[in-house]
Amino acid sequence: MPTISMFYGIIIRMYYAPKEHPPPHFHVYYGEYRATVDILECEILQGDLPVKQTKLVLAWAELHQDELMADWLLVMNGEEPFKIKPLQ
Repeated sequence: MPTISMFYGIIIRMYYAPKEHPPPHFHVYYGEYRATVDILECEILQGDLPVKQTKLVLAWAELHQDELMADWLLVMNGEEPFKIKPLQ
């Protein structure tokens, strides 16, 4: 699963697998925490993160929603996603 962005100890990944289950989403890793985030709704679908990291991830997702959807389409076609600029 490629890492598409990293910031403040948060790792954002997207499965590199055609036919990944909908809705469009990405995976977040922060220490022992894990979460799955819906790209279109910018909300956590599964798992949990500390409050501060949740706010950072969701803000980043809103800023990069178009790029995340483009990456989702790439991985659905079996192609490697592009890196996305980290939150600064």
